[in-house]
Amino acid sequence: MDKSKVALIRCMSYNEAEVYNAVKKGMELLGGMAHFIKAGENILLKPNGPSGAPPEKCVTTHPAVFRAAGMLLKESCANIYYGDSPGFGSSATVMKKAGLKAIADELGMRLADFDAGRSVHHDKALQNKLLTIAHGALDCDGLISLPKFKTHGLVRFTGAVKNQFGCVPGILKAQYHVKLADAYQFGVLLTDINTFLKPRLYVMDGVMAMEGNGPGSGTPRPMNVILFSADPVALDAVACRIIRMKPEFLPTSEPGEKSGLGTYHDENIDLVGDPLESFIARDFDIIRRPPDIVVSAGIKGLVKNMATSRPVVNQSKCTGCGICIKSCPVGIKALDWAGQDKKYPRHFYKHCIRCYCCQEMCPEGAITVESPLLARLLFKG
Repeated sequence: MDKSKVALIRCMSYNEAEVYNAVKKGMELLGGMAHFIKAGENILLKPNGPSGAPPEKCVTTHPAVFRAAGMLLKESCANIYYGDSPGFGSSATVMKKAGLKAIADELGMRLADFDAGRSVHHDKALQNKLLTIAHGALDCDGLISLPKFKTHGLVRFTGAVKNQFGCVPGILKAQYHVKLADAYQFGVLLTDINTFLKPRLYVMDGVMAMEGNGPGSGTPRPMNVILFSADPVALDAVACRIIRMKPEFLPTSEPGEKSGLGTYHDENIDLVGDPLESFIARDFDIIRRPPDIVVSAGIKGLVKNMATSRPVVNQSKCTGCGICIKSCPVGIKALDWAGQDKKYPRHFYKHCIRCYCCQEMCPEGAITVESPLLARLLFKG
């Protein structure tokens, strides 16, 4: 089989000229923009911008990377659209807050419809034959994905494959979390979305990454790298190797390879550009073990839940905004207001499906994913 090519380009800052040159160089190593699009095509730029957080928080794709990709598309005479679907609010609102709308307006990009979608059949899906996808992702000729390099409570790392979950309209994301509570089932869903949409290229923003309590409340970490590939499984695998995590721990790696989406095996990946060894961060703060398997029935479920990582509210950081309660997707809420004053939320773990939506959506970083005592004893060392 042909090897999947992944390019790594050093980029030391978000200076617009430096980022443009880095993105252009990475593109050229993969054959240039003309290898991925034709003049006159309607091309969608899909950044990671689920919450509209400001760029300095490293939650979203940085505007400089978005701008560079947009400029190269414009130079290739493409008709450019952009968008992402947030958990709350409209796509237009989060794109503005993330600093992407101003750039889009400057470059003549048009906002795609990510607030509504339609059902599509995916005959080659591993698990999800029926998907609901945003109109904006379905109506384009091709998609270029701009993921962010960061940690994730449920799937450990959110990168190239995970970025397309943003093509599922708003509230439907929560429904998928309820239906596919297990991280490995969720990983197959992400794979199915990618094999249906078939993004042509993935450009991962790792100039400033996020470690720790990702994907919404972690700590910014300079990694000084932008990664490029047409293979999202390989791209995520290379990012994992940079932070010394086994790629097979990602719940998208095996289904991604099984479906033909890509490969996560080192021997099947051709690295070009700057050497991987120069980016290694051995102390990157990420959980280096496979995601938990959530079982919810009987004694086995009780024991398993005692050993499964869980979201925990830090009352000293909580402002009582209630976003975590609103974001909980289960019918009987897994967290609700505690006490008569309803000042802080509390979790009811027997209802918790461990989707970590509350942790992801908390704007204050007041919810973290922690391992109970039994889990710490089981995974000691």
